[in-house]
Amino acid sequence: SWNWHIRNCLLCSGGKKKEVKKETGLGLSFKKDANFGEWYSEVVVRGEMIEYYDISGCYILRPWSMGIWEVMQVFFDAEIKKMKIKNCYFPLFVSSSVLEKEKDHIEGFAPEVAWVTKSGKSDLEIPIAIRPTSETVMYPYFSKWIRGHRDLPLKLNQWCNVVRWEFSNPTPFIRSREFLWQEGHTAFATKEEADEEVLQVLELYRRIYEEFLAIPVIKGKKSEMEKFAGGLYTTSVEAFIPNTGRGVQGATSHCLGQNFAKMFEINFENEKGEKGMVWQNSWAYSTRTIGVMVMVHGDDKGLVLPPKVASVQVVVVPVPFKTADTQGILDACAATVETLLEAGVRAEGDLRDNYSPGWKYSHWEMKGVPLRIEIGPKDLEKNQVRCVRRDNGSKQDITRDNLVEQVNVLLDNIQQSLFDAAKEKRDASVQVVKTWDEFKDALAQKKMILAPWCDEEEVEKDVKERTRGEMGAAKSLCSPLEQPELPEGTICFASGKPAKKWTYWGRSY
Repeated sequence: SWNWHIRNCLLCSGGKKKEVKKETGLGLSFKKDANFGEWYSEVVVRGEMIEYYDISGCYILRPWSMGIWEVMQVFFDAEIKKMKIKNCYFPLFVSSSVLEKEKDHIEGFAPEVAWVTKSGKSDLEIPIAIRPTSETVMYPYFSKWIRGHRDLPLKLNQWCNVVRWEFSNPTPFIRSREFLWQEGHTAFATKEEADEEVLQVLELYRRIYEEFLAIPVIKGKKSEMEKFAGGLYTTSVEAFIPNTGRGVQGATSHCLGQNFAKMFEINFENEKGEKGMVWQNSWAYSTRTIGVMVMVHGDDKGLVLPPKVASVQVVVVPVPFKTADTQGILDACAATVETLLEAGVRAEGDLRDNYSPGWKYSHWEMKGVPLRIEIGPKDLEKNQVRCVRRDNGSKQDITRDNLVEQVNVLLDNIQQSLFDAAKEKRDASVQVVKTWDEFKDALAQKKMILAPWCDEEEVEKDVKERTRGEMGAAKSLCSPLEQPELPEGTICFASGKPAKKWTYWGRSY
């Protein structure tokens, strides 16, 4: 079918000289180091990941980004099914009486809740909220479905959208009014089971970032001030963007304790006929993951996609020459694509004859395709193809006889070296400090700061207050689950009181 398509294209051109687009105006107008914000906005649009929409803070996710979301979804969905978590779907709307039942929770979300107040021209008698998250949507039904210990654990997940309206500076993927996510909601008979699941899910989030998106993250626990509103404790994976010196909360896994169970009367009877209250968790990761990937790996030529998530891992480009056997080159390209597809490599041929090879190179570099294969007259003669890596631009000729094997090795190498480069950059951005002056210096240098802390909320509020400025205040990002040794007598960097733990600090998205 490829050959038929190519021959048709050649016939359609009717032998007339075609206007071939050369490489013009394809580059980015902003540099990542010079103007990060403008660079990021340009890359996500020019790389065909999003399109801006006519409602501020809402974005169209184009197939190029949706493909990445689907790869992560396939992985995560299979993993949670192994944990006996089942998918379901709850409505988008929440009644105000239910939403306002859990006081701390709704206070945490109040400014972000969007309300439906009209239907056609008539006002609704009682406004209806659009879910900012689904605890209050789901838990009234948990109390209905859970009666005895045999109904536990109840483990549900939904893939859906949520809406959070109130914020400043919308940023595609990172902060948007509507976004896609999965949210897991589970109920257990004991705290031990809940605690165990929190960490199991957190490990899956680490794998999404490190194994798929090639981004190093720190697993940690949030401070009381930064934890989920209405929850008992929050764990997260934290990423860092060296270019801006900002941390990013990558995904969160919360133990809700019994707060919501109390509020929504989710009780059960144990084996001995005694009444008990369930222990609950909720956990989520969202399309924010894609934005973090763009920020960490992208460069001045555009997107750089890790092979594991790229919807096109290899693009094949014919490089015909004046007198060369053009049909032979096109046939070789089509055969190469076919071979790779059969072997499970996500490959595509760019056989358009109205663009020059140079234009195509720039186009696919902008879109971040991990590997480009070029086939010209010399390659045809030698039964080889030329491979060009997107991450470092290195070129390598490989024979067509063991094409699949060598392409797979290259893709694995690209995946690993993207992770290694990102980790090296992240590690170079981490600074250990002991005093307030060191902290201020490190913050000015856009570092992610590891400091001994007394773990007091007042002190964290004070740090926020004292660092308020044009760049935004610093806050605690997380206390790593793997704690470095804390020598006897170490004092808190901000208060001078005895330190209780090591905590990461910095500015964040």
